Amino acid sequence: MSGVVDRRDFLSLSAAGLALSGSGFAAQTSSTKPVRLGFVGVGNRGSYHLDCALGIEGVEVVALCDIDDQKLYRGKRWVEEAGHPSPHLYGDSRTAYVQLCEKENLDCIICCTPWQYHAALCVAAMKNNKNAISEVPIILKVEEAWEIVETHEKTKKWATIGLEGYGNLTLMNMIRKGLMGDVLHAEGGYVHDLRMVKYSPTEEPWRLEHSATRNGNLYPDHPMSSIMRLLDINHGDRFDSLVSMSTKAVMLARYAALKYGEDTAFAQRKFAQGDVNVTLLHTAGGKMCTLNFDTDTPHPREFFRLQCTKGVFMTGASLLPRGAAGGRGAEPPADAQAAVPAARAAGGSGSRGGMIYIDGRSPVDDQWESADAYFQEYQHPYLKSYVPKLRKTALRGHGGGATVTPVNWERLVAALRAGRMPDYDVYDSVTSSVISPLTEKSVAGGSVPVEFPDFTKGKWKAAKQFDVE
Repeated sequence: MSGVVDRRDFLSLSAAGLALSGSGFAAQTSSTKPVRLGFVGVGNRGSYHLDCALGIEGVEVVALCDIDDQKLYRGKRWVEEAGHPSPHLYGDSRTAYVQLCEKENLDCIICCTPWQYHAALCVAAMKNNKNAISEVPIILKVEEAWEIVETHEKTKKWATIGLEGYGNLTLMNMIRKGLMGDVLHAEGGYVHDLRMVKYSPTEEPWRLEHSATRNGNLYPDHPMSSIMRLLDINHGDRFDSLVSMSTKAVMLARYAALKYGEDTAFAQRKFAQGDVNVTLLHTAGGKMCTLNFDTDTPHPREFFRLQCTKGVFMTGASLLPRGAAGGRGAEPPADAQAAVPAARAAGGSGSRGGMIYIDGRSPVDDQWESADAYFQEYQHPYLKSYVPKLRKTALRGHGGGATVTPVNWERLVAALRAGRMPDYDVYDSVTSSVISPLTEKSVAGGSVPVEFPDFTKGKWKAAKQFDVE
């Protein structure tokens, strides 16, 4: 349900002003200014982003950093095979990224490390006159969120989760055009069975450690990339409080007992993270969001629901009534858009069971209908005009397979050339990721309400609605 976005760079705004303005710039630009990048972490996800960058004209990959020599030298080989000069390599320690930040002349650093390094790397980049893009989450602690904001405002450099995307543009357009009325409530989440990934030494076993020591919503950013846009968070509204609760934790130990045996250390291990976490977020404007988190139970992927005063939209597996046509309601992640028509490659259409009901307009009272026709009628103008750029070879790494350059990467490069922040700015980024430590605080306190920080310091009130052109 998440997608990706764009902004046109005809406005000469300051970085802080653009962060809250809602103005945009075009992904495709005539500028030929070279963009110099460094990559910290070139494993599964990092190698995917590296391959994306190597397929974009004018992008120079200057430096790579990874403590795994095999991955580091694989990345070096990819850079050289793409016709680039051999990159400078860093990997002697877990803090080698500090030397990279200090020594290299770069426009931006791409961070794809385990979570605990994201905030420190972003701060190091900004303090050394470099921008940073982080994989999610950008922070793990509230203090880290404030440090990123304050460092950005002091240095005028930025650190964001800018490759996360721009959300569901066509659904946003339906709301802006008045089809669905005022937004009241959004429900979604990261509901993805990752038990086999957590226990796999070749996948992401570090996730298991977070499950052992933390309890809350540990991965809010993917669903929030769409939800925040639909709720106008930081662009006319803001989250003001949340409350979170978790179930008991049994599924990881049960999975380990079946996989490795009941008497093994894996099966005997205790986990703090409840198998299902549900968080309620409230906004200053009277809206609400239900955010789900579940990576430990057997289930299909997540669903999404948006309730407005005139109607409701919903996506999810097998949700349409028997015999109904498949919907085109949810715009798929740009990373997953392979060789498909232009609008779909930009996040414009998909096949994820989108359903809709509009009071007084749907043909049968109180019955779902396919969202296909509405997504055609209200398709966002940007999606109609976007033309993806074909690649010579399919993308490699985690999230690969596409044969077009992802729109989020095109937009990032355009932002760097224009000297602007990407669509997901500093304030949006920390607002999204700070949900994790706030939910942990709520759960630890017996599901008590927790005040939500205002990282914009009141600027959300006058900020324009987010949009793209």
